[in-house]
Amino acid sequence: MFQKKPHSAQSMPALASTTFMITLCFCQTAVAADLCVNPSGANGCSKTIQAAVTAASPNDTINVAAGTYKESVTIGKPLSLISSGASQTIIEATGLGSGIYVDGIDNKGLANVVVSGFTVQNANFEGILVTNASSVTISGNILTGNDKSLNFAGDSSTCPGIPDFETGEDFDCGEAIHLIGVDHSIVLNNTIQNNAGGILLSDDTGATHDNLIIGNNVSNNVWDCGITLASHPPAALTGSSTALGVYQNTVTNNQAVNNGTKGEGAGVGIFASAPGTAAYSNVVTNNVLTGNGIPGVAIHGHTPQQNLNNNSIIGNTISGNGADEADTPTAGPAGINVAGVSPITGTVIMQNTISQEMLAVVINAPGDARIQRNTFPGGGIGVANLRGAAVNADANFWGCAADPTAGLSGFAGCSLTMGKITVGSWLTTAPGK
Repeated sequence: MFQKKPHSAQSMPALASTTFMITLCFCQTAVAADLCVNPSGANGCSKTIQAAVTAASPNDTINVAAGTYKESVTIGKPLSLISSGASQTIIEATGLGSGIYVDGIDNKGLANVVVSGFTVQNANFEGILVTNASSVTISGNILTGNDKSLNFAGDSSTCPGIPDFETGEDFDCGEAIHLIGVDHSIVLNNTIQNNAGGILLSDDTGATHDNLIIGNNVSNNVWDCGITLASHPPAALTGSSTALGVYQNTVTNNQAVNNGTKGEGAGVGIFASAPGTAAYSNVVTNNVLTGNGIPGVAIHGHTPQQNLNNNSIIGNTISGNGADEADTPTAGPAGINVAGVSPITGTVIMQNTISQEMLAVVINAPGDARIQRNTFPGGGIGVANLRGAAVNADANFWGCAADPTAGLSGFAGCSLTMGKITVGSWLTTAPGK
């Protein structure tokens, strides 16, 4: 006959299991901690941000008190770096490469980093650089005076000392915020002023895709673009012989104003540099793009065998920008310029309002474009097709009720077309009126 064990002995495995579970739960809830930084190191805080980052465990939050921190901060683990206010919490990076570097090159699989609420200023290269990381949030920061190493001399500009994995940044020293090999990340509500350039997404060390650039004020970065999506040759560390691509990124609800006015900069630029480079299937929507040195949106391909296909420009307000230059010139100030040697196909330009430009939209590449439901207030060329094989410009408002292809006679004030363009219909009033 089976005999039961004494109750106390029977309960021991359950008690041990319960103790283990309590310990496990405690460990799980204790993983994330709060650390602090202040300039004096008082109250158990670190005196430098880097010291706190080094001491932090994954998923910790580091709270940084007001003050000026003369350092360059490298982050190689998931954590949140939060200040007490951007205007009072300053990373002074004079003489240093970058103010903050989120380093996924040396920390494989890096993800879930937050940097919020700092002024980052006077770095030699980028104010904030992020490489080979996912799910990074850069929000509420002020970036000013970065890219100090830039020696601007037009197309022969140099940036001495920039890391060699940045293959295409001699022209701009990386701009104020730079994402390389980054995916599913957010650049949100930053103020980016008086740097060489604003925000750069590139693919030097990995594909850069599915990122959201939203709500940023990018202005007076006088040497280069406000926001740039650029495909570059791959860095040696990738082991790749072909570009890795900048694709499926969304640029929305930003203001890009007065950038590139001394150098050569668009409000938003989508660029391919060498053969094989690819910046495609990106969306530029609901931005305000005014007063920039070259067109409000510039899509540039400079060599054969490039992919700039299926980019969409939708719902933007574009005005008062300059003419395009160098090997992608326009005859005068232009709102949007799509120019390239390779065919550029699948371009969608829709629901934009483009004013105070000699040419609202220029297509100067083999390929096709769909240009519809835009508002061209009148008095210039609404759409100029200089080389495109097929441009459909139905259902735009050309500034008056007339057919824009009918010519100047009797239609004063209308925007007109130039080149081979299909206009099967047009709006007699502006959309939404």
